Amino acid sequence: MRHAVVTGVSKGLGESIVKLLLESGIHVTGVSRSGNDKLNEVASENRVTYQHFTCDLGDMNSTETTFRQISEDIFSQEPDTVYLINNAGVLEPIDQSMNTKGADVSHHIQVNTIVPIVLTNLFLKRARERDVRFISTTITSGAAERPVYGWSAYCSSKASINMFTRTAALEQDQLKTQNKVIAFSPGIMDTDMQEKIRQSDKDAFIEVDEFRRYKQTNQLKDTDTVGGILVDILTDETSIVNGKIYSVTDYL
Repeated sequence: MRHAVVTGVSKGLGESIVKLLLESGIHVTGVSRSGNDKLNEVASENRVTYQHFTCDLGDMNSTETTFRQISEDIFSQEPDTVYLINNAGVLEPIDQSMNTKGADVSHHIQVNTIVPIVLTNLFLKRARERDVRFISTTITSGAAERPVYGWSAYCSSKASINMFTRTAALEQDQLKTQNKVIAFSPGIMDTDMQEKIRQSDKDAFIEVDEFRRYKQTNQLKDTDTVGGILVDILTDETSIVNGKIYSVTDYL
């Protein structure tokens, strides 16, 4: 039995990932602030299970409690493979770094960096205790590799994810476990996040016109296409390169 845990499943890339996992015969637990009834229908059609947990990843106590329960439930079923897809994330604050508020930056770093690290660590420990194959991926961005005016928090949080990915993978390799930790950069997609970007003030985000052109010229990728690439990577387990930062552009 294979079981996946996915965050941020109510819409967009997260919804696509869950749908494609279910269609691949993988049981899924989804976590987000709101549910998605369509995913229950997909699970039923494919004779697998889908369970949703409501959780605000901005609340660390609630997050840790929820995921301890999820991990205990899943590993007690003695699965062959467990996947964790840290998909949930935020873009805001979008502004010159000197104008951002401490509370906004703190929330951003918690959701984008701290929560994926904490959850990955929790599942790594459980997997080693139970001797279960575990594969983790966190959604990253090309912004992790270059500075973007107005995105100081986002660039920083995703750069942190990339280095955590490489470090955790190094540790698992040296411990000679069967666990894999990777990251995945999905590129520009037709999502609510892109809509927020296009609504930015140019003083806050100097590249806003370029992102508006992406929409006007149909350069935004469909989330099902991107999600399909990620699911193919994850389910081809023997080919996964531990610690690799995968990019959708290498597959399109």
